[in-house]
Amino acid sequence: MSVVSKSENSTRPGIQVIARAAAILRILESENAGLSLAQIAKRANLPRSTVQRIVNALADEQLLIAATRTARVMLGPAIVRMAANTRFDFATYVRPHLESLAEATGETVDLSLQRGDKMVFIDQIKSNHRLNAVSAVGESFPVFSSANGKAALALLSDDEISILLKDQLYAETPNTITSVRKLMQEIESIREVNYAVDNEEHTEGISAIGTAFHDLSGRTFAVSVPVPTTRFVRSQGSIAEALLAFREKLLQAIHQ
Repeated sequence: MSVVSKSENSTRPGIQVIARAAAILRILESENAGLSLAQIAKRANLPRSTVQRIVNALADEQLLIAATRTARVMLGPAIVRMAANTRFDFATYVRPHLESLAEATGETVDLSLQRGDKMVFIDQIKSNHRLNAVSAVGESFPVFSSANGKAALALLSDDEISILLKDQLYAETPNTITSVRKLMQEIESIREVNYAVDNEEHTEGISAIGTAFHDLSGRTFAVSVPVPTTRFVRSQGSIAEALLAFREKLLQAIHQ
């Protein structure tokens, strides 16, 4: 049994409020059109009355724009100013690690950021192979059919995945998983090994391995290695090994 001082105990409610406020801000991060209080409450697993109090407090500080009869809750101008003034560029920070992974695998390496049900490519190290897999920076892939997307889904709870996908899976290739049950089974396996595989599920002729992680602000990034399938079948094991070594080294650097 541990002993908690009065001062420690009195700070816990405040810490809980901060955690809940942060959760609400993260929920709204990729919702450009905003969400209703009921939607936020469901995603945050909080009572609507609690969400209302936190939203009102954040709106007073211009961190949120509170709901009205004609508009939903969305991120406020203070958040935009903070984002514009931030000096930490995660893509720049992680680039040397991407370059090391590209050198270790000899393949193209992509960095992507999760935005709702899409993975947006924000950086890339191209391979020197005459035949390689390249996606333009700024392009986005669905989370359910790509290695980086499935790896990102594995960081969510089953309920969060259900809400995000809304049971609407569609076939991009003959190999795309369109069964929620099968996708959830695969996600369970991804959680065990910390990487996901795209077996021509997004683009025929291209396979990939990806792993996902959070940065210190809670954003979800993924790094993937796309390879023409003809070469992938020979190198999948070595690429997976290099990707996991990259993941461990990067997470140590992020959280040191």
